[in-house]
Amino acid sequence: MAVSDHVDLPRFIEGVKKRNPGQDEFVQAVQEVAEDIFDFIKDKEEYHHYQILRRIAEPDRVISFRVCWEDDRGNIRVQRGWRVQNNNAIGPYKGGIRFHPSVTESVLKFLAFEQTFKNSLTGLPMGGGKGGSNFNPKGKSDHEVMRFCQSFMTELYRHVGADIDVPAGDIGVGGREIGYMFGQYKRITNQFTGVLTGKGLSYGGSLIRTEATGYGAVYFLKEMLGHIGQEVAGKTAVISGSGNVATHAAEKIVQLGGKVLTLSDSQGFIHDPDGIDQAKIDWVKVHKTRRRGRISDYVTEFRSATYHEGQRPWAVPCDVVLPCATQNELNGADARTLVANGCMAVSEGANMPTDLEGVHVFKAAGILYAPGKAANAGGVAVSGLEMSQNSGRIAWKEAELQQHLVDIMRGIHQRCVEYGGVAGTQRIDYVRGANIAGFKKVAEAMLAYGVV
Repeated sequence: MAVSDHVDLPRFIEGVKKRNPGQDEFVQAVQEVAEDIFDFIKDKEEYHHYQILRRIAEPDRVISFRVCWEDDRGNIRVQRGWRVQNNNAIGPYKGGIRFHPSVTESVLKFLAFEQTFKNSLTGLPMGGGKGGSNFNPKGKSDHEVMRFCQSFMTELYRHVGADIDVPAGDIGVGGREIGYMFGQYKRITNQFTGVLTGKGLSYGGSLIRTEATGYGAVYFLKEMLGHIGQEVAGKTAVISGSGNVATHAAEKIVQLGGKVLTLSDSQGFIHDPDGIDQAKIDWVKVHKTRRRGRISDYVTEFRSATYHEGQRPWAVPCDVVLPCATQNELNGADARTLVANGCMAVSEGANMPTDLEGVHVFKAAGILYAPGKAANAGGVAVSGLEMSQNSGRIAWKEAELQQHLVDIMRGIHQRCVEYGGVAGTQRIDYVRGANIAGFKKVAEAMLAYGVV
């Protein structure tokens, strides 16, 4: 094939849309990557000949199954479950399980596609996958959640394994859900293996896994700021979300001398101009995980704050932003507001929280912008370390794991700098750097295998 005959970017995206009708989230994720990769491979004939990007954008398999369970009133309920195994060129499929009403095949395909690049960036041998269900654990009793998780794993177990596909938690799937699923897997297979990560410490889990995604996003922010001679200390931070990622990102910002102004949930956000310190963060953790309450209750407990129902926190002036809630929570108008208010850096704790227009706004403004595939890779990195500990029947100490996490996030930053330099400037395009660095490792493995 001659270089001049290569499919151009618009035709490639049109093909993705045609093959995946109605799957807007998946098409968005592919387009965001393809915009950088097409430029990178324009003179690399073998990448074109072997259709590497198209093959990565076509999952190895999408598994869909029915999940039946019985609620506490004796009603039979039916949900749909999925596992998307996107690419295992560099290791077993690896990626979370999400339980949320918004889960669709499109959402899981975008997450599995992103996970492929994210896992590659960590430097660990992990492929990309994602799974979940449209089940909503909110408002359900522990017994209902247990029955659903057991039914879900009864279908999933035949598709996963320590050397095949190793799921973890995600939105709606925490330690409780992982425990129920692991128990059912062990019950069915009579095997005690590292088939899931995010497990409890008493049955093969790893220290700092809970903190890793939020901490890692701040470590990446620290690396970006350090690259231009700045630091986290003294910076004000706007954070969305109030779950595991958001609260630990807030915790690390505070530890490094920054000031956290906001947290949020699906119903609105709180703004605390006095700062959300460690004591307040601890209250939020307990309130959200044990009492399963709403963030609006914060203003009753802490009078310094205000609650903004039905809104997101992007209009609050700040130095740095960490979107840690969900996909497409920050749009182009929000991005322009943040830039106008003096925001200098964005580090994404969630997966694809900024829509494509917002990404273009941040890049055009020249601010420090770290996409989720780079910034939030700390979680899956420590999941990878949990896999290693399970394989070796060992448990590393917290200090060792903390240093591993810092080193992995520093390594991801270095890879982004290597491939993200903007010609004629000192600026780093972290989106381009992450996309190319993540793609290159997977692509080279795929070339080595031939057409498979």
